[in-house]
Amino acid sequence: MADQVELSSPPFDSVSQVRFSPTNPDHLLVSAWDTTVRFYDVATNEQKAKFDHRAAVLSCLFGDSTHAYSGCLDTGVRELDLTTEKVTSLGQHSNSVSALSYAREINALISGSWDQSLRFWDPRAPKAEVSDHTLPERVYHMDVVNNTLVVSMASRLFHIYDVRRMSEPAQTRESSLKFMTRSLACMADGQGYAIGSVEGRIGVEYFDPSPEIQDKKYAFKCHRQNIEDVDHVWPVNALAFHPVHNTFASAGSDGTVSIWDHKVKKRLRQYPKYASAIPSIAFNCDGTRLAVGVSYTWDEGDEGLKKEGGTVRAVWVRKVGDEVKPRATG
Repeated sequence: MADQVELSSPPFDSVSQVRFSPTNPDHLLVSAWDTTVRFYDVATNEQKAKFDHRAAVLSCLFGDSTHAYSGCLDTGVRELDLTTEKVTSLGQHSNSVSALSYAREINALISGSWDQSLRFWDPRAPKAEVSDHTLPERVYHMDVVNNTLVVSMASRLFHIYDVRRMSEPAQTRESSLKFMTRSLACMADGQGYAIGSVEGRIGVEYFDPSPEIQDKKYAFKCHRQNIEDVDHVWPVNALAFHPVHNTFASAGSDGTVSIWDHKVKKRLRQYPKYASAIPSIAFNCDGTRLAVGVSYTWDEGDEGLKKEGGTVRAVWVRKVGDEVKPRATG
């Protein structure tokens, strides 16, 4: 068995997000700029459903085993029935929907938008939109762990919320990285989160505001290479924590994926390079597989399309092994 498999019937345009089911380790969603969300069974390498939209889909996720959600460039938030392939409009923002999260503790879908707001949705209610929360900047990324929601915005701003009390953020922070935030993921153990910037750097942050815990936060350079005495620096496009071991993967526009143990500040593995940039990665619910979306991320505009890998569109699913386990210390 090969250590990774390329999914058949990938999107025709760049991948925006890959997301596994919270309960079925073989079920994967892929949203893309070709206006689709595709639903795959990665064990059989089969596309089980395809959902067409009116514009590029920027974000997708599973609600439960039979329902998924999409956030679209056309401002819409939609529910996708994975069994019947029916698409239901839940509502709209006043600008593109850039990020989706699902707070399982309170059973709420959360959408973030470039309209500088968050919205909470209950898809089962007659009026799906439950609440609307204004933010100081455009939403770029979100992630949730237990009842803690982290929102990354333009101008390097971060809000940390308790989803049960959205009247104000529990904490507001500025990024520890000097450049624009490109990726965000919460730790599986609920202690903190990692962020990636466009300038080849990752920051590891902790929720507990006490000085002794804040002293543990740090940042490091990555997704860089010296080629003929010139330093090349790529954006860190995606981060994902392993659900069992709490190590994390990072992916960049250099086409590489690395596994990191943030506790001992070491890289555990770098996988062989992919044919193009990597916009999104995700571990499955039992931590046995890593999905890797591969496609040009437009860092170099039209020029980048002409370079090697510029027209690649692929989704790979890699079996992971001991490389994602923290190394024994001592």
